[in-house]
Formats: sequence, structure tokens, C-alpha cells
Amino acid sequence: MKKTELIIVGAGSRGAGYAEYAIEHPEQATIVGVAEPRAEYRKQLAEKHNVPPEKLFNDWQELAEQPKLADAVIIATPDAEHAGPAIAFAKKGYHVLLEKPMSTSEEECKKTTDAAIEAGIVFAVCHVLRYTAFTRKLKELLDNGLIGDIVSLQTLEPVGYWHQAHSFVRGNWGNEAESSSMLLAKCCHDLDWISHIMNVPCTAVHSFGSLKHFRKEEKPEGAANRCVDCAVEPDCPYSAKKIYSGFLDKGLKGWPLDVLAADVTEENIAEALRTGPYGRCVYECDNDVVDHQVVNMQFDGGQTASLTMTAFTESTARKTRIFGTKGELDCDSSTIRHFDFLTDQWQTIETDPVDHSILGGHGGGDYGLMRAFVGAIANNDTALVLSGPAETLESHRMVFAAETARREERVVRL
Repeated sequence: MKKTELIIVGAGSRGAGYAEYAIEHPEQATIVGVAEPRAEYRKQLAEKHNVPPEKLFNDWQELAEQPKLADAVIIATPDAEHAGPAIAFAKKGYHVLLEKPMSTSEEECKKTTDAAIEAGIVFAVCHVLRYTAFTRKLKELLDNGLIGDIVSLQTLEPVGYWHQAHSFVRGNWGNEAESSSMLLAKCCHDLDWISHIMNVPCTAVHSFGSLKHFRKEEKPEGAANRCVDCAVEPDCPYSAKKIYSGFLDKGLKGWPLDVLAADVTEENIAEALRTGPYGRCVYECDNDVVDHQVVNMQFDGGQTASLTMTAFTESTARKTRIFGTKGELDCDSSTIRHFDFLTDQWQTIETDPVDHSILGGHGGGDYGLMRAFVGAIANNDTALVLSGPAETLESHRMVFAAETARREERVVRL
């Protein structure tokens, strides 16, 4: 298998995470360049992968001005900066692995899709849920008719109370003008997965949702603007001190702590809470994305599906029920429970979703995605990619339609 040369465009948690594949499989992939505006993150990733100084770039534009330097790029820039580099590098002949969402507008998603198809490259969007062992097993069972024809599906995306506070209140995805809608940032994963499972086009959607809790009006009396200065902080479940100290106490060094500081130490995290955005009171941030939302979908043939996204959960493990003409499935992203209408019996099907590699995020989906992308390049086989441009454009259109439905309080037909 030919070794694939990769350049990381965006050296934050996601970009650095995907780069780990080259550590585990040096015979398959190698990191030969880094484009990242933050010097400390750029240096840290370069040192880990022995990238020479002449292959380090301050941003994606600087890299795009160079002759083609590698087989592929992994684009993990902020959401609003996905389409620009994806289109530019596709035109230069790079294979592209693009962090989701494809873009923050439907028009740019279409332009990105067109550029990837026209270039004839291997192009994959990081819809990692398609690549888990759980999803592969579930698709196999459904395609083999285990529950007959799918009639309806319901899935829960439990964001997790602390994850909402970290990413979608204090963090990079809290303000829609600076990133994207909550549905696009967090749940394009889920609508893409639902589309993948239903396996027919979506024809109509409607949606409801709002920002219920993380607002100034909900701020407790006597609360300060920063958790480190707050008299009521010990009684606040969203306390930054509580959340990040909890990870430090467990000895963790990666996400989410590496978002606060490139070098994760108690001192650096404490400084980040004193001066950075992650130490702010959750009721005094510039966030405006919803903290709960429901989406109802109709598919070609009359099948229906529903998604519930909520911040207010302990677990972050998705849960799904699928109802068919011959049985039903009850799934928790690792185990599939099947009830057969003919025998009136339940059976449990284990999917062994745990990936024991260093790239085991999303139930092994991160690893599965990288394996598929690198394999597609090495073997010139785009069929290995399950989340190409056309599939991604279709599921992103579902997201944009759902947001229109929520804002305009109407059914939107695709």
C-alpha cells in the first residue's frame, strides 16, 4: 500500500486528532506539512510529526500559493473557513478530507461539491458516524431485511450539559454569526446518519427549537461574569472550575483541555479560566445557538424520522429506535436490541464499537474514516469513502431546510 503524504490545515483538536493515524500507521500515512495561524499549535504538531520548517505555513492561503506538496490535505479550519480551502485545494489536485460541516451556506456547499467532482479527487467529509462498527453492522442487518421495511426512526442526540457549556456557549460554536447554527455544527452528523440509514431521499422537514437556558435572564442572583470570581460558583453545575478541574483530576491532557491551552498544565488551565473565553459565566456569553431542537422528516415512500437534540443530559451516547414491518431495533451506539414480531422474542447483538487505537473517537468512527480515506487514495478506490460530496450535499440540504422550517415555523419541502 503506497504511503499517503498528508498536510494538516488547521492544527486544533480535530486536525491534530486525525494526524494521529500517521503515528499508528506510519507505513500508510505521513504528515509532511502544517498550515495553522497559531504558532504554538503549529509548532506542537510539527514537532510531533517531524515536519521541517519549510513545510510550515501561517494559514491555508499561504499553502495554496505553493506548488502541490503532498497527496492530500486534511482541512480542520473553523466552520466558516471550510469552503475556501476545500475548493482551492481540490482545484490544485489534492485529495481532500474536510471536517464537517462542508460549509455554513447551501450555496458554498454546492460550489464545494462541484469543485470536488470536477477535480476527480478523493473527497470525504468527516461524517464519522457512518464509519463506526455499530453503523456498519446496523446497515448490514437492515439491508438483509431483519425488520422488514423501515417505517419510522427516532434518534436522540444528547449533547451533554458540560459539552454544551464548553463548545456551544463558551466555545467556538456558540455564536451563529461566527460559526453556524447548532443543527449544522453539531447535528449535521445526525441528519447525515439518518439519511444513510433510511437510504432514500428526504422530501420534507419541519423543526422547533430555541435557546431556553443559557441566557442572561437565567443568571443566578449574585453571580459574577467569571467563574473564578463568583460567589455562587460552588452551586453552579456549569462552573468552568468544576468542569475543567474534573478533567485535570482525571489526568487528561487532550480534548477538551487542549482547546484552552496548547500545553495542558494546571497553571495554564488556571490562566485560561482567569483570562480566556472558557472561564466566562455561561449566562454572560455571546452565544445565540439553540440548546434544544427537534426535527421531523418525511422520506420518499412515506417513511418518517425524528431527531431530538438537547443539551440537558448526562450521557453523550446517541440512542436510536427503528421501527419496521417485521420488527423493531433499540440501539445505543454500541448494542443493537432486536424484537422479532414473528417470534415475539428480543435478542441482543453486540457490535464491538470500541476502537483500541489512539484514534478511537466517536466509537471508532474517526479511525474508520481515516482508514477509508487513506485506503481510497492508495488503492484509487473512491467506493471506500461513505461520505463523499454528493451524499454530504444531500444531507446538508436537509439541515438547511430544517433551519428554515424552525425560523419560519413551516414545513419545508426538498
